[in-house]
Amino acid sequence: QVRLVESGGGSVQAGGSLRLSCAASGYTYSRYSSNCVGWFRQAPGKEREGVATIYTSGGSTYYADSVKGRFTISQEITKTTMYLQMNSLKPENTTMYYCAADLLGPQTCGDTPKGNGAEFGYWGKGTQVTVSS
Repeated sequence: QVRLVESGGGSVQAGGSLRLSCAASGYTYSRYSSNCVGWFRQAPGKEREGVATIYTSGGSTYYADSVKGRFTISQEITKTTMYLQMNSLKPENTTMYYCAADLLGPQTCGDTPKGNGAEFGYWGKGTQVTVSS
């Protein structure tokens, strides 16, 4: 059974930083497989939106325009864990953040931060990020 568990959310003031983690179990998280893992977020009443993804084979990373230069996605394959380092946080970044995973090709993985993550079949339950002004 695939399980994705997020952690690291919390409350921070504008300009601060948080590091989210997503631990995967029951999932073939390998640098040799066509895995795409990533982060999405969804505020109440709004559509889910992409934040960042990483193609596990090779480690190519992809970002939504709104977070480029401030957020960094990374992975520790040996720990089957993915991270999202969020710097220079803004109040509008306040929402639930979810990690997702699936077997996707590199081009699709690169396109997913622009969308709502419909391509992903595995999701965590989310972690709340609150940024105060």
